Amino acid sequence: MYNDKVRAKKRLGQHFLKNEDIAQRIAEAVRTPDAHVLEIGPGMGVLTQYLLQQPFADLSVVELDEESVAYLQQHFPQLGDNLIAGDFLRMDLAERYPDKFVVVGNFPYNISSQILFKVLDYKDQAVEVVGMFQKEVAERVTAKAGNKQYGILSVLLEAFYDTEYLFTVGENEFNPPPKVKSAVVRLTRNFDKKLHCDEATFKLVVKTAFNYRRKTLRNALQSLPFPEEITSNPLFNKRAEQLTVQDYEELCNKIEKG
Repeated sequence: MYNDKVRAKKRLGQHFLKNEDIAQRIAEAVRTPDAHVLEIGPGMGVLTQYLLQQPFADLSVVELDEESVAYLQQHFPQLGDNLIAGDFLRMDLAERYPDKFVVVGNFPYNISSQILFKVLDYKDQAVEVVGMFQKEVAERVTAKAGNKQYGILSVLLEAFYDTEYLFTVGENEFNPPPKVKSAVVRLTRNFDKKLHCDEATFKLVVKTAFNYRRKTLRNALQSLPFPEEITSNPLFNKRAEQLTVQDYEELCNKIEKG
């Protein structure tokens, strides 16, 4: 199905997937068949065609590129009003999907992290994410404490989702080929995971710690209102990437009690 009718635009971070076997694997990786599925950045519909074959409750696609929108209107008329010409990052997902929904896509690399932060804003409705990322981002998303890739997204996502690194994708499976390898990741909302502290405090502590990731927490978090006697806790001798979600929860509770 792939052809060159739509020109990939660097400013939009577009790298069109041309391997249809990989597109089919992504579509079949979704594990929530009764949910509404939203594909981000369908381009020319290489993935869309396989998503349409799945038994989802509904499928919508959102595309910012006008040229791609015109192509999709012509080649996928069955999408109808479910073809959204717009910016995913500006969508009110709660209004469109009051129940649960799934996010899928060969995500534009320049906004892939922003997509995940938006998913976190709707974590009680966004029950699953299956997406293509730069390999480095995919490793960061699925990293565990102690790993050098472990970062802000790792912690925030692990607090609410089960994360899986599914498979690696080579550069030549895209047009134009990116300069780095890619990977497909699946996130599954785990409602058994409860945050045992204030969520706003949790985000603040995690982001502040990683903003100074080379420092020990005693120095990285000195701008936050910890009671002075608490800083003798051994956690303050560690660096941001050494702490688990539970460790960050403990720190947050000490702020709240202080």
